[in-house]
Amino acid sequence: MILASKQNWNGRLLTNELMANHTSWRVGGPADYFYQPVSIDDLAIFLRESDPSLPLTWLGLGSNLLVRDGGLHGIVIHMLSGLNNISLLEQTLVRVEVGVSSARVARFCANSNLSGAEFLAGIPGLFGGALTMNAGAFGDETWQIVDSVEMMDRSGNQSQRSVDDFAVDYRSVHGPKNEWFVAANLRLKPGRSAESKNRVRNLLQKRNESQPVGTANAGSVFKNPPGDFAARLIDVCGLKGARIGAACVSGKHANFIINTGGATAADIEALMLHIQAVVSEHEGIKLQPEVHIIGEADNV
Repeated sequence: MILASKQNWNGRLLTNELMANHTSWRVGGPADYFYQPVSIDDLAIFLRESDPSLPLTWLGLGSNLLVRDGGLHGIVIHMLSGLNNISLLEQTLVRVEVGVSSARVARFCANSNLSGAEFLAGIPGLFGGALTMNAGAFGDETWQIVDSVEMMDRSGNQSQRSVDDFAVDYRSVHGPKNEWFVAANLRLKPGRSAESKNRVRNLLQKRNESQPVGTANAGSVFKNPPGDFAARLIDVCGLKGARIGAACVSGKHANFIINTGGATAADIEALMLHIQAVVSEHEGIKLQPEVHIIGEADNV
């Protein structure tokens, strides 16, 4: 039984919800339970009243994520629906809930005459995902501007933690176990709105020119190895345009895999493994995935 007999939560609970409807690659099998909270407080109530033995998966826009065709056991928390408030706490301190898009954070800060968050405009997905993986773009990274974070545990208890409670590295954040981000305070610098807005526009133009925007993709597939670029390595191996099923390496940016229509998660994962094998053989470098692969393989 997922919930106690008394239900005080106000969000929307779905069962056997197809994850392909919620991932940017448009693939992924069903989730046992799929909850859309209306607020952080509502999420806390839901977690207190749900079965604590069920695993949790936190989902934003579903970018940087590959959900296997067999789907997900347990509960998926869909942050997009209700955890989407952003506000100015002090002149240079901005509070952002995890369901706010990274691009919206960039725009809000620019409109508030703050600089330092412009790079977030180039990161697809929600700020919660950027926070979880220390996402970066154009030479900047998310945790450069984090002042503190708000966490929630499996029982719905909330706490505030400092940056010192986390080990942060390139595309990697490790902190207290069985706690999840629900909001963050960002410390920025005073700036000029017009200059920040202009930088946001320039960064978006750069992204649009270099990446396959408008296609079904999950962003950069592999991490850049030290001193090199995954896209360059994939390109020199002649893998642009390589495909398995309907999964295809982008001809515009070699570190993107596109679902050209009807691809399965198994197609995408097989293409990732093929890329790793070819680059390892020809360049002697084992590329590490930047996308997170979760869920069960489809045994049918």
